[in-house]
Amino acid sequence: VLATPMTAADVALGEILGAVLRGTLYSIAFVFTMWILGLVGSPLIVLAVPVCMLIAFAFAAAGMAAATFMRMWSDLEYVNAVTLPLLLFSATFYPVSSYGQWSWLVQLSPLYHGVVVVRGLNLGQLEWSMLGNLAVLVALALAGLAVTARRIEGLLLR
Repeated sequence: VLATPMTAADVALGEILGAVLRGTLYSIAFVFTMWILGLVGSPLIVLAVPVCMLIAFAFAAAGMAAATFMRMWSDLEYVNAVTLPLLLFSATFYPVSSYGQWSWLVQLSPLYHGVVVVRGLNLGQLEWSMLGNLAVLVALALAGLAVTARRIEGLLLR
């Protein structure tokens, strides 16, 4: 692919967009399942799909950036070591208030910002603070894409 006029950034973006497509399909299926089960609390839930696309982009870009630093198959164990705490401590299962004095640590998780927005949309609560949450995800996505493109260029075009 790199023998064509495509750049390393194009290759990185293509890989990331493949993951975003899969994440989009999952989120559509999830929202549809919520609707079937009567768990949708607001028509704003349709906006959750583009938000989930942003979440998928942010995590795909960050994950691909991290993957460019892996040297062996055994390094894939770090993926679980990072994603499990992100899932458990992102206010996905419990409200952030249940973490007590550690709630500030939960708010550092990028997944927390996605959870807040999607939960708010399902509850019909649009708040200005959601823009800040979305900004965190956009920043993660852009940083991940930049690091991935630079690393791929360095690894493949030396």
